[in-house]
Amino acid sequence: MIRTTLCLTFLVASCCSFTLPSGQGHSSQLSASGSEPVQIDVSDLGLTMDDLNAPLPSDFLEAVETSGYDSTSRLPDVNDDACFWTETENKMEATLAIPGLRGQPAMGLSVLTASNTVSVSAFGRIVWSCILRGKVKPETAKFETDEGSDMIPIVRFEAEKADYGERWGGFILQIGEDSIL
Repeated sequence: MIRTTLCLTFLVASCCSFTLPSGQGHSSQLSASGSEPVQIDVSDLGLTMDDLNAPLPSDFLEAVETSGYDSTSRLPDVNDDACFWTETENKMEATLAIPGLRGQPAMGLSVLTASNTVSVSAFGRIVWSCILRGKVKPETAKFETDEGSDMIPIVRFEAEKADYGERWGGFILQIGEDSIL
């Protein structure tokens, strides 16, 4: 096993100055001005290039949960962030607060799920739909509706992913053509 010296390079803002503890293998003070690259010698960590090139364990990302916001509007210049999504390795969850549903009673809403689409209906008529960024198992889909603030109902949706381990990085790929809101 060949040991190599590993240096990490950081881009430090002009106002930054900090001190590292003195010791073997790294400098004792580090400061930068402008956007000069700063190098820190980390050879004392005992890492090799083989350590850095080794694949991550298969269960490394299992417990990682990612989340974010998507827009529920068909208008490209409107970003309402009305869809808060959470993703794990095997499940997607979304909380929808679609502004176009203002005034609709939560008890009158229903959610229809296909492998790559989610549709919200009000009193049996589809009023909003989206194409998902991946595929789900429709038979595992669950939803719940609640009254929200400003008379906008909240729709909570969750389903298992069809492809275990696939990361979507979001919930909505595209808003459906049938969305009348």
